Order: sequence, then structure tokens, then C-alpha cells
Amino acid sequence: MKEQKNLPVPRHRKRRKRRIWLRLLPHVVLIAGCATILISITSNVLGKESIPDSIPGEMISSEIISVETIPESPVAQTDDTQNDAGLPEPADTDIPWYLTLVNSRNPLPENYMDRPLDLVDVPGGEKVDERIYEPLMEMLNDAEELGPIVVSGYRTPEKQQSLYDDKIEEYRKQGYSESEATGLAQQWVAEPGTSEHQLGLAVDINGATYDIYLWLQENSYKYGFIFRYPGNKTHITNVAEEVWHYRYVGKEAAAEIHERGICLEEYLESPESQEPNGQSPQGQPVLDAVSYELRNGEWVIIDTAANTFS
Repeated sequence: MKEQKNLPVPRHRKRRKRRIWLRLLPHVVLIAGCATILISITSNVLGKESIPDSIPGEMISSEIISVETIPESPVAQTDDTQNDAGLPEPADTDIPWYLTLVNSRNPLPENYMDRPLDLVDVPGGEKVDERIYEPLMEMLNDAEELGPIVVSGYRTPEKQQSLYDDKIEEYRKQGYSESEATGLAQQWVAEPGTSEHQLGLAVDINGATYDIYLWLQENSYKYGFIFRYPGNKTHITNVAEEVWHYRYVGKEAAAEIHERGICLEEYLESPESQEPNGQSPQGQPVLDAVSYELRNGEWVIIDTAANTFS
């Protein structure tokens, strides 16, 4: 039997196969291109979402960095610029604790009660900020012959509210309208949130004799306290004269306030330029604005409703 030889492929078959491949080539190229694009997109997306923290920065493409890096906010940039420029902080941050101003126009700072006050007891059962305890006790001890006693120190908001409401009611019973009673009461008892007593830095002091007020007005500055509400400063403080109310402001400020005959509001407005106003030479106290009388152990103003304390 003869071995069968491989016969050559007819030429027309070769030409037919070539034509088929030529027709399929564009489709193959198109499919391959789409697959390449799809793979590229998929790998980029997955790569961005799964970059581990440990990959060094130089191994991350610039494209990924531009997507992942979030610029700082404009506010933060502005603040950084201000700090770098050395601009001063708001003025209230420069005021020491003992010069905190509280009155009808300047209520207690919103964050003042964020830190609980460290209070200590003083003879008589009242409390004060522990930071003024030593100078207060030194002052009271030096005036011992006049029988000084703290009759009001730190007050809670509830206590201040009670005193305020009671004073309004007192005037209402005298026949004043609600608005009139409120206005009169505010001259003697501060509206809650505007009383220095809520700072723990103010005290009301009584004594066995009226001379205690003369002594305090002449000497309190030596211990860092000031006669807070003189009668000739009512137009500034909006509080009637109270010879019993003393406020700690530190020895330096107290000495200057006493020497120049100004009140705390004037001192804080312009500590270095205020001139003495309404006080006799050498800082002598003014006591002739009103008359007082000792009633039930408290000095009160004659011819007005018996007041308690500011």
C-alpha cells in the first residue's frame, strides 16, 4: 500500500482564509482596545480605594495624590496667617481674672462657670473665691476694733434671683408700678448675671460702728480692694452708693483707682489716662451724698426703702 502524501492546499482556499482574517481583524482590534481600556479603568479605581497607609509617598502616582489630598479650609488658613503675623488675641484674654468687669452692661462671661469656683468660708458663714481669702482676712483683722463682718459674699444665680425678685416686690408693695418697681430695684440689687457677687470677688461688709466704712474707704486699697460704688459715680456704674460693697481688683489697680478717685469702669476704659473726678484730694472718701442709719445690724439709707445689698 502506498504512503499518502500531503497534498498542497489549493490556492483558492488560502485566499479565502486570508479574506476571512482581514474581515475579522478590525473587530479583534476593537475588542482588544475596549478590554484594555476597561482593565485600566478598573485597576485605577480599585487602586485608589485600596492604597495601604504603609506605601511610601514616592510610590503613589501624582494622579492619586491629587485626588486624595484635601486642601485646608479657608478659615484655618486665615487663622494660621494671623497667628504667624503675630496679631494680638482678643482684648478680653488680656484682662486678668481679678479685673473682670461685671455690671448692667457687661454680664458674666458665658464661659465663666465652665470651671467651678474654688470657694472658701469666711467668718460669718459667707464664701468667697479662695484667691481673695488671704488679703480679705488681713484687711478684716487690721480693722478688728471696728467689728467688721462679711454679710454677703459669693452668690449663686438662684440667690441673686431671689434678692432681685424680693426687692421688686418690696417696691410694688409701696405702690409703684411693675416697671417703676423694677427700675428702682435695679439701683440696689443687680439683675441675675450682672452682679459682682456671682464672681466671688465682691463682699458686703458691716461693722459694730459706722466708722468701719470710713476706715475701709481710706485703707481697703492697701489690700487690693476698692470702694466699688461711690455716690458720685452712679452715672457711670448705674448703682446707687453702697458704702458696704467692696471688690477685689489687686493692689496695683486698687492703689491707682483710689489715688485718682475713679471707678472700675473708668480704670478699665483707660487705665493710664483717667483723671480724678468727683473725689476730694488724696483720695479721701466721699460720704456726704446720702445719710445712713444702723437697722437690725445693717447700715441702710434713710428716707428710702431699706435695702439689702447690691
